[in-house]
Amino acid sequence: MDNLSNQSAAIIGYLKDLTVQYGLKVLGAIAALIIGLWIIKLIVNAVNRLLTKGKTDASLAGFLKSMVSILLKTLLFISVLGMVGVEMTSFIAILGAAGLAVGMALSGTLQNFAGGVMILLFKPFKVGDFIEAQGYTGIVKEIQIFVTVLTTPDNKTIFIPNGGLATGSLTNYSREPLRRVDWTFGIAYGDDLDKAKEFILDMFKNDSRILSDPEPFVALGEMADSSVNLVARAWVKGEDYWGVFFDMNEQYYKNADKAGLSIPFPQLDVHLDK
Repeated sequence: MDNLSNQSAAIIGYLKDLTVQYGLKVLGAIAALIIGLWIIKLIVNAVNRLLTKGKTDASLAGFLKSMVSILLKTLLFISVLGMVGVEMTSFIAILGAAGLAVGMALSGTLQNFAGGVMILLFKPFKVGDFIEAQGYTGIVKEIQIFVTVLTTPDNKTIFIPNGGLATGSLTNYSREPLRRVDWTFGIAYGDDLDKAKEFILDMFKNDSRILSDPEPFVALGEMADSSVNLVARAWVKGEDYWGVFFDMNEQYYKNADKAGLSIPFPQLDVHLDK
């Protein structure tokens, strides 16, 4: 009985020492966790205010807030586990090795992820712009973290990885409010050049979509094999580009003969030697 009593007293004493030794650490870790989460919340709110004040894109702002929150919480939890007494050296080494392996396996995905962040940050284009990139042309429907979604003029949906978009060449047809429309109108050899130039300028003048400033331009561009080609240029609003382009082609074809102009076609003169 005495031995049993001594063993019980020893166990109780050991538990008391263990409670004193680790109880304070656990309480301190819990306090640190609560205070740390509160501080992280303040930091995330401050980041949110800065992004809102800077009028950052909503998609990018949400992404940045999530990244800041996840990073700070991860550091906090690692610190709390260290306070309790958990050996963190091996844990961090394993975590780093796993992160390296995942990073190597997803290198292409990470590149597209970084490209998406750059697009959202520097805004080479936005939703609704008409762009040409990576061999595709279309209207930007959606900018996601990994891909950008285009809708082509014939209503196809194209998914382009953001890595190539962020580092490759890109043409944004919607960036500027005005665009220049170019035509080549052919007349026959022998037609009145001045009359042809006047006819084309009158077409432009009678279309309200064509701007007078910058002024439309018509000049002799080339004396080709079967025609005299006139180069014509006019400025329009971006949304009027294709409408004006097609309408002017149609008007020229329908009314050129009324102005005494001939629309040429390839011809071949054959001379017979007797």
